[in-house]
Amino acid sequence: MSADKEKLKELILEKPERIPTHVAIIMDGNGRWAALRNRPRTFGHKKGVDAVKAVVKAAGEIGVKYLTLFTFSSENWRRPKTEVAALMQLLTQTTENALNELLENDVKLITIGRIDGLPQNRQAVIQKAVEKTRNNKGLVLNLALNYGGRTEILDAVKAIANSARAGLVDPKDVSEELFSGFLYTADLPDPDLLIRTSGEQRISNFLLWQTSYTELYITDTLWPDFKREQLFEAILDYQKRERRFGKLSARKTG
Repeated sequence: MSADKEKLKELILEKPERIPTHVAIIMDGNGRWAALRNRPRTFGHKKGVDAVKAVVKAAGEIGVKYLTLFTFSSENWRRPKTEVAALMQLLTQTTENALNELLENDVKLITIGRIDGLPQNRQAVIQKAVEKTRNNKGLVLNLALNYGGRTEILDAVKAIANSARAGLVDPKDVSEELFSGFLYTADLPDPDLLIRTSGEQRISNFLLWQTSYTELYITDTLWPDFKREQLFEAILDYQKRERRFGKLSARKTG
């Protein structure tokens, strides 16, 4: 690591209580990165894998507990069939190749989304990695696959309705806490920080319920160029913020 990157890391570790527990990332810009180099979109997706590896490693180094990556959205099926096929191949190939590294670094892999909507052979590769890493105690790497925020909320509503019909839930008892327990992320804390690359200023149907009070960090950097230094800069920016959750600033009430 260069001296500058090491300094960024040291600055983050000086405030361990302000290191975000859960970081979520919308990895955007692979296609534009490739287009700027007159290369096909699939070339950008392949380069994006290098950014994923760098960010996963860096997040683990500074003590982030959960890292959620928007890997494949339910809307991505609308892309050209050749691109979707390439993304599926890249997903499983990367998962297979990275498994030993995940094990060596004590990373636990989990997924959210309608995983059963993926091709069966792709599911098998991912589930194998999930099972192999299930007892790891380090960073939890959460891949959002075939994921949509609205779909997640609808699935939770249907599950609660079915539970109510079965007499397991009294509708009068439905609260934010109970509702959260029916989401894909029931076992995860809400994200503290949501990073979006490529400069787009929207959430794009990602973790709609969970990000109600999440700090947003938007950078013009395209995803293949987003590495450990860029992650550290985002977290340093987060550490300077005062999270109020609807309350008045401590500076104003003090």
